[in-house]
Amino acid sequence: MAIDEKLVPLPGQPQQLSLGTAQARNLATTTKSPPQMQGITSRWLLKMLQWVQISGGTFRVNRRLTYAVGDGRVTFTNTGARVQVIPQELCELPILRGYDDVEVLNALANRFVQHEYKPGDVIVEQGKPADAIYLIARGKIEKVGTGKYGEQTVLGVIADGDHFSYEALLESQDYWQFTAKAVTPAIVLTLQQSIFDDIIAQSDTLRRHVEQFKARARKPQESGEAAIELAAGHKGEPDLPGTYVDYELHPREYELSVAQTVLRVHTRVADLYNNPMNQVEEQLRLTIEALRERQEHEMINNREIGLLHNADLKQRIHTRSGPPTPDDLDELLSLVWKDPGFFLAHPRTIAAFGQECNRRGVYPQVTDLGGHKVPAWRGIPILPCSKIPVSDTRVSSVLLMRTGLEKQGVVGLHQTGIPDEYQPSLSVRFMGISEKAIMSYLVSAYYSVAVMVPDALAVLENVQIGRSYE
Repeated sequence: MAIDEKLVPLPGQPQQLSLGTAQARNLATTTKSPPQMQGITSRWLLKMLQWVQISGGTFRVNRRLTYAVGDGRVTFTNTGARVQVIPQELCELPILRGYDDVEVLNALANRFVQHEYKPGDVIVEQGKPADAIYLIARGKIEKVGTGKYGEQTVLGVIADGDHFSYEALLESQDYWQFTAKAVTPAIVLTLQQSIFDDIIAQSDTLRRHVEQFKARARKPQESGEAAIELAAGHKGEPDLPGTYVDYELHPREYELSVAQTVLRVHTRVADLYNNPMNQVEEQLRLTIEALRERQEHEMINNREIGLLHNADLKQRIHTRSGPPTPDDLDELLSLVWKDPGFFLAHPRTIAAFGQECNRRGVYPQVTDLGGHKVPAWRGIPILPCSKIPVSDTRVSSVLLMRTGLEKQGVVGLHQTGIPDEYQPSLSVRFMGISEKAIMSYLVSAYYSVAVMVPDALAVLENVQIGRSYE
């Protein structure tokens, strides 16, 4: 008869008197948690937006026609990261002041090419051929040239809406008299002299205007939105003015974006390992969580629909000293002052703001938001969002927005009632079983985000985080 060696205690060891826990676990029922995923976040943006139901996958934002002519600065529109000059705004250029042929202005506006520069990049170089028109859509640029005593000096600083043209036509100079260098990240639109000359050759009106532009004198016009003529008073019987409200001829249209993936589950897993948790349901739950995370990321960062790229150029500001300060958030509030909804910032940016408040002896409020205690500034919640990028140089952004269709704010877009809908505007479509007995499901989430009017969204850019003080 064999004796189990495990039952014989070694010399000096106490004899085991009961069943051990290691053996007992083989007969026990284990309590298991559902599958966990660290990538799931609070997704405050998706929670806080009003979601507007659209049809046909497209949402058109009709706006009142707006442009300002006569203030010496060029105005631009941006669709995502793509920037365009308003054709009528080309009349701010000295060479086109007073010119009113809309068809030719449209042709000129469409020929400008967008360029993006980093701080320190040279845009034009002194002594090189002056052969283009430059429009500063965004950023600060220094004009460096030769000073009074022959030294290199900063001749001037130009910024948003400013412009400089090719001197060969304006001042009969063939070469740049200065070097233009970007001080901050900059967006510049350029039109080559050769293209401008081609359009002049095709238009008699533009050719005559260019020949006479130095002699032209134009009275500045009132800036602002296209005027609505009104009368006010209570005496007499004055003639009432006639008016109408003009609209943008080509309004922005938002098409729904889609985040998709194919979920695969082996039938053997679904058949045999389906208790106590449904394997297909758990796989689907985590897949949908990942799609929603990607959805929020795209709604912030996508170059076509993302909020960071769709903020109007005039609604973007820089910090005063680098880190996010109470003064910077106050300036954001001055841009979205009509019923602001919430700030959105990376958690590290929120921590940096707290450090600045501590340094100044200022203590931000805490507000209750659906049972969650979140920091606030001037009563406006500051919500965390890890989708807002932080660069390698520890630079990020802060968004402030007004939400809701009735408030002309930022709204989310979706289309409900789609085939095989699992959640609003999210479908799970069974695609069949392969010859290897693998089930496939197409999971699709449709979404977009729209800014109704420019002052519904503002961005604080180039926010430095992690700055230390002695």
